[in-house]
Amino acid sequence: MSKEDLVVLAVDDDMINLKLLKSMLMKSGKVKEVIEAKNGSDAIGVLKSRNDIDLILLDIIMPVMGGIEMLKVVRADDNLRQLPIIVLTTDETKKSEALEFGANGFLMKPIRNTDLIQKISTVIV
Repeated sequence: MSKEDLVVLAVDDDMINLKLLKSMLMKSGKVKEVIEAKNGSDAIGVLKSRNDIDLILLDIIMPVMGGIEMLKVVRADDNLRQLPIIVLTTDETKKSEALEFGANGFLMKPIRNTDLIQKISTVIV
């Protein structure tokens, strides 16, 4: 991971997963702030209100707006298109779909700290 002081948007409808992600990210020493969103719609709202987000960690299966739908919206927006997105899910079958719609990486849940940090280091330049 080359960039310090990352601002990460974590999108998951499970509060326990969000807290776990936040804890892992803050311990890495590379992350300045973790912003939490419960679904894709909330996350899009955050993205429209802030321009300092460096990375999105995105769950696939969520109410209101799921991860694949959010991926499509982000990749269609010229201002957001370049944002790295790592998809986190329990559903292996979603991997090719997520990558097809522009995800930069994919991790299976449960997320292990070392895997998360390693994956982030591959997408942040």
